[in-house]
Amino acid sequence: MTIVKPSQLSSSSSSPLCSLKGSLLTLAVLTFLSLFYLSLDSLRTSPPSPIVVGANQLPHTFAKEEDESYSDVYHSPESFRSNYAEMENKFKVYIYPDGDPNTFYQTPRKVTGKYASEGYFFKNIRESRFRTLDPEEADLFFVPVSPHKMRGKGTSYENMTVIVQTYVDGLISKYPYWNRTLGADHFFVTCHDVGVRAFEGSPVMIKNTIRVVCSPSYNVGFIPHKDVALPQVLQPFALPAGGNDVENRTTLGFWAGHRNSKIRVILARVWENDTELDISNNRINRATGHLVYQKRFYRTKFCICPGGSQVNSARITDSIHYGCVPVILSDYYDLPFNDILDWRKFAVVLRERDVYDLKQILKNITQSEFVSLHNNLVKVQKHFQWNSPPVKFDAFHMIMYELWLRHHVIKY
Repeated sequence: MTIVKPSQLSSSSSSPLCSLKGSLLTLAVLTFLSLFYLSLDSLRTSPPSPIVVGANQLPHTFAKEEDESYSDVYHSPESFRSNYAEMENKFKVYIYPDGDPNTFYQTPRKVTGKYASEGYFFKNIRESRFRTLDPEEADLFFVPVSPHKMRGKGTSYENMTVIVQTYVDGLISKYPYWNRTLGADHFFVTCHDVGVRAFEGSPVMIKNTIRVVCSPSYNVGFIPHKDVALPQVLQPFALPAGGNDVENRTTLGFWAGHRNSKIRVILARVWENDTELDISNNRINRATGHLVYQKRFYRTKFCICPGGSQVNSARITDSIHYGCVPVILSDYYDLPFNDILDWRKFAVVLRERDVYDLKQILKNITQSEFVSLHNNLVKVQKHFQWNSPPVKFDAFHMIMYELWLRHHVIKY
């Protein structure tokens, strides 16, 4: 019998253990070296191609790149893009069929001239995807009565109010939709100055409905969070759009027009004889040359846009179209698309009392600041133009977007 000494037992049992530890250590070292080599190799090779995803699946970083061109003109590019897409897919408007198109209803008087915006809307809503023939699926209801057509037929102000009131009362009694919200999900569109007066005979239309008007003066009843400012666009434009031509704009400021408001009288009186501001106290006579008025927009940096008989002026959209930075000189004016577009990024917005310091204010704007305003102005031109049929992001779609935003606050 062989007796094993304790020292021998300890030595023989520790040999396999040491061998195991050694194997594990060797494996760990090899693993580390392999990973280190792969890391170095990945640095020497080009990164893998990105995964292509759909527009709606773009991560936040990609969304920022897509919105880069709009970041200077929108208050919230992300919100505008997502809400606009939702509007295109879901928004529905029902047009009441009542009223003879040959009188004051349904169809526009015309789609030209300084009240073309009203005519284009009447035309575009029927051409668009937003119209529904099923009132039960409608988000909003359009009341298609046109004060512009009444004006064209020589209807007096007094008769206008009677015509509108009778028409609206008929809709209320005939259909159940008005009474669901007392008219809060109804809207009408008018661009002519007489439009608001024509609806004064129907107080519920003024108080409850969404008013889409070219004269959005919030000191005489316009409610910005309820009503919508309709841009006054004089179409067709006489000349092509301007832009990206800052080197040709050598005149500091320009205005020519009727003195039919206090601010215009002051503007003409103070600056008419100035050598740096091109200010005329009347419209430019066509006898002076072909399209002389329009051509001046092309060579001017800043086009002065004082309010006329109302706070609005078609001169603003003329300035935008021709690439001349508009100078808003009209108090109480809720500018079109003001809750979407940052006007101070592409226009100069002043108070009427600033007219006395007008030249110095404009001269204090550096060349780089002017170039930035001008470039941003080019970006928003599409929003202030009407088309038939309507085109994405044009004036019609921007108005529909404004209506879409407002319909969310209506509770049945």
